[in-house]
Amino acid sequence: MANVSVIINGTKVEVPAGATILDAANKINVHIPTLCYCPDVGCGTANKPASCRLCLVEATGIRGPRKMLVPACATPLSRDGVEVWTNSLRALKARRTVLELLLSDHPTACLTCTKNQACELQKLAAEFGVRGIKYLGEKNSFPVDESPALVRDLSKCVMCRRCETVCNKVQTVGTLTGNGRGFSAKVGTASMIPLADSSCTFCGQCANVCPTGAITGNCYVSQVWKAINDPSKTVVVQTAPAVRVAVGQEYGFEPGEPVTGKLVAGLRRLGFDKVFDTDFSADLTIMEEGTELVGRVKKLIELVQSGKDATEAQKEAHLPILTSCCPGWINFLEHHYPDLLDIPSSCKSPQQMFGAIAKSYYAEKIGVAPKDLIVVSVMPCQAKKYEAARPEFAPNGVRDVDYVVTTRELIAMFHEAGVNLAQLPDEDYDSPLGESTGAGVIFGVTGGVLEAALRSVTFMLTGKNPEGDKINFRAVRGLDGVKEAKVEVAPGVSVNVAVSSGLGNARKVLDMVRADRNRFQAIEIMACPGGCINGGGQPLIKDNRAKALERRMEGLYEEDANKPVRLSHENCDIKKLYEEYLGQPGGEKSHHLLHTVYHQNLRG
Repeated sequence: MANVSVIINGTKVEVPAGATILDAANKINVHIPTLCYCPDVGCGTANKPASCRLCLVEATGIRGPRKMLVPACATPLSRDGVEVWTNSLRALKARRTVLELLLSDHPTACLTCTKNQACELQKLAAEFGVRGIKYLGEKNSFPVDESPALVRDLSKCVMCRRCETVCNKVQTVGTLTGNGRGFSAKVGTASMIPLADSSCTFCGQCANVCPTGAITGNCYVSQVWKAINDPSKTVVVQTAPAVRVAVGQEYGFEPGEPVTGKLVAGLRRLGFDKVFDTDFSADLTIMEEGTELVGRVKKLIELVQSGKDATEAQKEAHLPILTSCCPGWINFLEHHYPDLLDIPSSCKSPQQMFGAIAKSYYAEKIGVAPKDLIVVSVMPCQAKKYEAARPEFAPNGVRDVDYVVTTRELIAMFHEAGVNLAQLPDEDYDSPLGESTGAGVIFGVTGGVLEAALRSVTFMLTGKNPEGDKINFRAVRGLDGVKEAKVEVAPGVSVNVAVSSGLGNARKVLDMVRADRNRFQAIEIMACPGGCINGGGQPLIKDNRAKALERRMEGLYEEDANKPVRLSHENCDIKKLYEEYLGQPGGEKSHHLLHTVYHQNLRG
């Protein structure tokens, strides 16, 4: 691609033709304020919303010699000779006016806002030196929309449309759109119905990109504090694998560095009675899901050997099997692909499996009634809050999981309690629900669930553990949105697998399944791009997102490699659980406690 030359504030810079003024300014470290621009999710250059106008600059040569105001984020450079002034008096005044108009229709309760000190509008006001509201008058007022996972306060919406872009272009869910015109224009659901009645999957990616507090997670921290301080309750906590490689960034650790032992120590300082690991129930998930996959593959082989048509055999064996660990993805499947509801694994997610085992097996062991055992989950995900609230996960009116807090919310709890992870010693999880393997750890990254399953499926089919480098199924690793591979799981037995992350990529894979049922035998899907390491409740990444996610991924594989046991079926506490309580994987008691059913979702 040919380059073009542009002069910015007197400095000449070359960029590829089609690059924007903002791209050129970034190349020479010239700061231009932005609000709607969000390249990590395809906003800005790719979609050119230019809706906030905070990046206005003066330029000549765009459409002739006249000097004009243009949005830097959406003005492409297609020829030589363009000259740009980012700090002219006209540009500065225009930006300030835009910002002051945005602030005139924005709540000023910053002290109590969820996004306080993390709000990009607040930061811009500080950068511009705005110390008062210049334009006083009517303000929009909207009822707050509260769902189990997300809360929308449209009085804080600045119409940047980032949430709309990530929902429609990246996740392809199509829940959010522009509503109204002029002064009353806001981004919301179609006909402004509540999120709980819409097609929302609660993945939380919209909350991650929202620059203000217009979309946030529904926070249950106050309920958790109350439970911890209730002497009549025994409160246990479980931590998801992706939390350990993200929480440390708040305390000066390198991006992606596992801080597992310090995380455990910090949770004990908060007052939890026991600190357990969701990796334990990830191993349990592999025992159930792996057994399910082996059963379906064996049935397929039998049907084909009996002369059954391959496509019909695949359908009758309910293949390809789809992993069921991610509630955002399950919401998406139930709403958009009801014709495929027969093929996902019937396993509950590791979060819900943990809750079910904690309130049965563990509660019996310690002599506590299930209603008096409070299970708190620390998750990288907003959709886990919706999952915990689903009615099927409250047998006899007692929820498997009582409260879910995100990684970001846990950090807030640490700050509130004066706990600094960097100053704590490493401590171990409690038993018996804290023992885990390397296979459980890698659940937090795209490809990890499938790799963990393949390790144990190899044993289930051959009676031998994969040894040496064969334990690493590298073909399913990496942050690519869609990965396909043919994997040998036993001599002469191979399965075609696929891995996708991000719901837009999930749509591509499921459309492949609709077109050719024989293409895959096993598929892993995660709702968030990159998997749980990039979940809707993880600490936000300010710079070099791709590198930070890569480091989080590497941190999980590093912890996997350093584990003394890396196969789920070798977890001693899992073996004991089956011996003492469940019987066998896929058995009657396991199905009762650890499996679920899916429903066509008619919301929205």
